[in-house]
Amino acid sequence: MRLNLPGGTVLAPMVLCAMILIALAGQPWAAAAGEDDVVKETVMMPTRDGTRLKTNIYRDPNLSGPLPVLLLKTAYGTDHGFDAQARRVAARGYIGVTQDSSGRFGSEGEYNVYWGEPPDGFDTVTWIKEQPWCDGQVGMWGGSYMGSVQWLTACTGAPLDALAPSASCSYFYHNVYNMGGVIILALVRAGFGANVYGPPPEAGQSPLWPQWYLTLPLMDFDDVVGYEAPMQMNMVKHNTPDGFWRETDARNFEAMDFPAQHIVGYYDFMCFGSVYAYQGMRSRSASAHSRNNQQLIIGPWDHGRARKVGDVDFGEAAIVDDLAENLDWYDRWFKGIGADKPYPRVRYFVMGENVWREATEWPPPESTLTPFYLHSGGEANTRGGDGRVERGAPSTEQRADQFDANPANPVPSAPAHGTKHVDGFGPYDQQAAQDREDVLVFQTEPLEEPLTFAGMLNAELYVSTNTPDADFVVKVVDVHPDGFAHPLANGILRASARESLSERKPLKPGEVYLLDVDLGHGAATVFPGHRLAIQVQGSHFPVWERNANTGEGPFGGKTLVSTQTVYHDPRRPSRILLPLVD
Repeated sequence: MRLNLPGGTVLAPMVLCAMILIALAGQPWAAAAGEDDVVKETVMMPTRDGTRLKTNIYRDPNLSGPLPVLLLKTAYGTDHGFDAQARRVAARGYIGVTQDSSGRFGSEGEYNVYWGEPPDGFDTVTWIKEQPWCDGQVGMWGGSYMGSVQWLTACTGAPLDALAPSASCSYFYHNVYNMGGVIILALVRAGFGANVYGPPPEAGQSPLWPQWYLTLPLMDFDDVVGYEAPMQMNMVKHNTPDGFWRETDARNFEAMDFPAQHIVGYYDFMCFGSVYAYQGMRSRSASAHSRNNQQLIIGPWDHGRARKVGDVDFGEAAIVDDLAENLDWYDRWFKGIGADKPYPRVRYFVMGENVWREATEWPPPESTLTPFYLHSGGEANTRGGDGRVERGAPSTEQRADQFDANPANPVPSAPAHGTKHVDGFGPYDQQAAQDREDVLVFQTEPLEEPLTFAGMLNAELYVSTNTPDADFVVKVVDVHPDGFAHPLANGILRASARESLSERKPLKPGEVYLLDVDLGHGAATVFPGHRLAIQVQGSHFPVWERNANTGEGPFGGKTLVSTQTVYHDPRRPSRILLPLVD
């Protein structure tokens, strides 16, 4: 639908002024005014099956002619927090379009979470391209669900000209079963909390999530919470990447041909997916233009952009405005503003120093994977034990370390916050965890020189258990002189998924296995006087689900206490690999 400029004698001088400025600048967006001038129109956009989607169109009335369009699609309600964003977009000289997902808020049809987004996204982009107010250029913005919807739209071949996904995932299985085939339990809560299926019967009462998180089997979650969430429980049920997830797989980067800006935090549960998409577009997308124009901005955040995350304040420099970054990005590609100047392909935040650095690639080309080996006399339990981290590999026999992982008493992900089972993803002080007998702690002597890393971290552990399954959590920790234990990176692997997420294989009691544990992405400087520590434990609850250790996954209600052994000797040198930067 065409948006007409307002007429009348009052506005005529404004329009005339705008026309003069446009003529002088040679571009229709040069006259963009303030957000208060933006006008909004709501239409019901038809999709291929006749379903109509509530679509808001924002435009600065002082601008004439067709303009580039930026689209945001959301299941959370276009009028709930996105109106202000769309006005910022329009005030910058774009047409801002926001749209409710099928079956949500003002849109018709049935809501089908990620599964329903691809065809609707394709229809919306093609519809926008046909409108007289579109100059032929269409991009998208938004984070989290709205960032992932960008990939679900792009994978259909929708004619997008650029993308700006923040905290996104191009394959929804990797969003729910984030690392090592372990479900992100906090996201189960998010699914219920989003009221996709309606509020619980006791809507006026406080949720009992610390208690509900302890539900086993996980398939009983909806019974415990008190209302049905069939799609959410289907996600829990399909704990392997089977056909259920196929329609949420948007990783056909070879068919995509556009610049994209990727923004995500090290502690974000979508970090893996965001960096994977950046690297996929960087190496596999359809043209050199696309491959050479991917930007990654990666910082010290969880799922937001605050300066304080978990128990750590990263300072004013850590605050980033995603939309401002997006608009600068689109100005380059849709308006040519700054196109004659180079831009940093990667901007990454170095924790500890709390500064930004630039690189041409991620991991930075100057980083070198460097092994750090675990050592002990077999008594590495707690920070008072004899666990050590050294550059050199074990040269003599060393007694292995053991701990008992009890699902009834999991290691808290935010141990300093007591037994409330805080489900935050950020860096929480690990001192209380390091005092537990079921946590192995290996650490260096106080450093004499600073140690800086940036990139992907991994752990290689030689392990055995006495149960059919077990989880191994590994954390890289900066231990300050006062004892504060700042986790810099962490990862988890369900041992039954050691070879394949699709085909889980139980462990044979007593048999030694080599596990490759992905610790995600990070960048930090550990200062002189600090210690670099490695924690190994059997749980990180409630961010990740507990392993019942029986091999039954989300279907089993029984639990086993698993005795988990970590080896570090010349034949089985357990280690971590840090991407050190000089």
